Amino acid sequence: MKIHHPTQPWEATIDLSPAAPCDVALVDPDPAVRAGLVEELGLPEAVACPDVSAFADRQPPGQPAVAVFGPSLADPAGLAAIDRLTRARPEIGVILAVPELSTGLFREALRAGARDVLAFPLEPGTLVESVDRIGRSLAGATPPPAPAQPERGRIVTVSSMKGGSGKTVVATNLAVALARRSEAPVALVDADLQFGDVAVMLRLSASHTIVDAIPAMDRLDAQFLRSLLVRHEPSGLHVLAAPLDPALADRVTGPDLERILDTLRSFCSHVVIDTPALFNDVVLSVIEASDDIVVVAGMEVPNIKNTKLGLQTLQRLGVPESKLCLLVNRANSKVQLDLKEVERTLGIKARALVPSDIVVPQAVNRGVSVVLDSPRSEVARSFEALADQFSPRPVAAEAKKPRARFGRG
Repeated sequence: MKIHHPTQPWEATIDLSPAAPCDVALVDPDPAVRAGLVEELGLPEAVACPDVSAFADRQPPGQPAVAVFGPSLADPAGLAAIDRLTRARPEIGVILAVPELSTGLFREALRAGARDVLAFPLEPGTLVESVDRIGRSLAGATPPPAPAQPERGRIVTVSSMKGGSGKTVVATNLAVALARRSEAPVALVDADLQFGDVAVMLRLSASHTIVDAIPAMDRLDAQFLRSLLVRHEPSGLHVLAAPLDPALADRVTGPDLERILDTLRSFCSHVVIDTPALFNDVVLSVIEASDDIVVVAGMEVPNIKNTKLGLQTLQRLGVPESKLCLLVNRANSKVQLDLKEVERTLGIKARALVPSDIVVPQAVNRGVSVVLDSPRSEVARSFEALADQFSPRPVAAEAKKPRARFGRG
């Protein structure tokens, strides 16, 4: 099956493996909506159904299918129908178009079994891309090899599903450790757009923040983005700070951040991203762009519960486990929880353990990183070991040549 819009600016193409065909269906009570979805998808042979029952009756059991549910079904009754369908028919991948994409509705849709949620009216090309991606995962098809690209930086996102887990401490220390061992620039992006603390953690005064990139999106390039970065002198790390006013957070959209990250990775060896403890449009864009996701979990029952929900969400988003790095923070805390029990509950092995140590709050309160302030501590060694997973450690960090300076200090 192939879809191509040669006259459209996004040049969208769907080409699922003919050896493992995947049906496409469009479901909505409104005939006009169904017709619009067919036109947007550009696939005349797609099945159009007025409701979930009609689609389920028509679709042969065991046959993979991508079902696009229109905005009329983005209500409790529609979500309940999706939940019943996906539980009974796991071979069906559901895409839900919603009239207004909110964090709450997004979470409810994922919990009901939807694999993607799109805002309606649809942005050009988004439905084609989503159907293509989900269809491939259902059909087990292998995407065609991408053309050779110049080496680009590695994007490492640090996330947590509950505040107070130590996520920003992990992100800053990981970024500092990577910066000290890399000849190329390393960037740390504070994507917690409302309450980001990266600048505070590193005692930086940022004259520019991520919001300053938004008016220049049509001319964003490496040179301009360099001018927005503030340099952390002790390590050579370059930081793109969060907005100083939480009210400015809404100015940064997911596509904006994708463009920023794509530009950063063109001249940085690593881009580390600190994210808020929630799933929104910006965080989803970050996850999509990431090569690795460090999931920070604490040794408390509420934290573990939220981490499990977050991991399930990432799984539903199609994030492979190979991209995930579970980090258990304060792993040596005597809280009557066993590490093996935590791993069994989460269904994933921890790849990094960071012990509890007084040097961490001391460093935070002084605006310094543990890996620089207490390099011989077990905590610092844990962060260096974490960095080893993304960049091999050089023989001697002190022997490095001076790096080029840019940005504002």
